[in-house]
Amino acid sequence: MKHEWRKDEKEIYIPQNKPERITLPSFKFFMIVGKGNPNDDFFAEYIGVLYSLSYAIKMSPKAGIAPQDYFEYTVYPLEGVWDISDEAKMNYTGRLDKNLLIFNLMIRQPDFVTNKFAQDIMERTKKKKPHELLERVKFRAIEEGECVQMLHLGSYDNEPESFRQMEEFCKENNLIRESKQHREIYLSDARKVSPEKLKTVLRFKVKNGNKRNT
Repeated sequence: MKHEWRKDEKEIYIPQNKPERITLPSFKFFMIVGKGNPNDDFFAEYIGVLYSLSYAIKMSPKAGIAPQDYFEYTVYPLEGVWDISDEAKMNYTGRLDKNLLIFNLMIRQPDFVTNKFAQDIMERTKKKKPHELLERVKFRAIEEGECVQMLHLGSYDNEPESFRQMEEFCKENNLIRESKQHREIYLSDARKVSPEKLKTVLRFKVKNGNKRNT
């Protein structure tokens, strides 16, 4: 049976449009770090190299190189971990300069993808679909642990209101946001969906407010 993340992992990828707690295990990702305004043309190039690798994994049976424990699945959605540069933090006035954004874009890979298989796919892709950004792609496991998340409906520019709700939820539940860094999971294609209909999972890491440093 085909694994579909929208149906089989709803608690991770299809949350409600109100804040909730979730504890996440370790997942494997292809990822690439960059800096700048996501509205600029260069951003699509970063996304493209991640999808080229992800679809190379998915189509590996047709190439005769699939691992023995391969299973049919739907390619996972694009995700991004966002922060601002040290320069922006030092001069922050409450208004965000998107040119100073730091991002780590990534696409999750199924459990059967080992480090060796991922490296093999990267080498094959460099030969079949060469792109300079492929040299900057990493394959890593990330464990987010305890987080607060919610589904944001609408424009990316309106995300601060959702983050306000999430931070209020933290106060009510004695949770502390670990940093201003946050994760976005893109359930909609911004090229095809109008801003008011966009669906994006927002998530940030938290810790229990009762815990004290020892």
